[in-house]
Order: sequence, then structure tokens, then C-alpha cells
Amino acid sequence: MPNYRGGERHAVLLERCRELRKATTDAESLVWQLLRDRQLAGVKFRRQHQFGSYILDFFASEHRLAVECDGGQHFEGSGLEADVQRDQYLKSRGIRVLRFSNTEVLQETEAVLMAILSTLEEPSP
Repeated sequence: MPNYRGGERHAVLLERCRELRKATTDAESLVWQLLRDRQLAGVKFRRQHQFGSYILDFFASEHRLAVECDGGQHFEGSGLEADVQRDQYLKSRGIRVLRFSNTEVLQETEAVLMAILSTLEEPSP
């Protein structure tokens, strides 16, 4: 029996969110350690949050901000095309998206946090 949030498809996405929380990359783990418990500017972030048919790495609903940590598959071919579509969908719903490569997160952590903070300080769309 379908529930009010999309039935079986919704249940599959929620299960995938749980799986992703258990199998995080080093970059995602680092970002989560820095964002969790309102550590950055008192903003609440959710990890592996479902939005429509997508799963966002980190999402601050009050600020309408998604933060994505991307591995190499996001920078070529179908991964790049999928991200363009996804970002257009999110933007059409008033969500801002910040994308960082895993390398940026691990090697330039302070700059990544400053970019997130700067975006949080801007008014949301």
C-alpha cells in the first residue's frame, strides 16, 4: 500500500539513504564531523537526505543549501550529465548546491568550510 510520500519508491530511497550513511567516503566523513551538531554557524545539517528522487550528501533545510562531496565519476560523461540535471531540478525548487571534489575536501578543508559558511550567510532564494 503506497504511503503519502510516494509508496514503494520512497521506501527504496530511504533504505538507500541508510546504506549511504553506513558507507561514507573519507571526504563525507570529514565534512560530517565538521557540520554535525550545528557546529558551523549553528546550522542544522542532515546527512544523506532524500529530496524528491535524489539523495543529497548534506542538506540544511532552513537555508535551502545542499553540499555535495563528489568522487571522480561526477566529473565525466554520464555522471556529469546527471549532476547537471539534478542541479537544475534542485535549483527549480529553490535549493542552492555547493559541489566539492573529495580531493578539495581532504586537502583544502578550511577553504571548503569557508565556502559553505559564506553561502549560508547569503540570503536563500
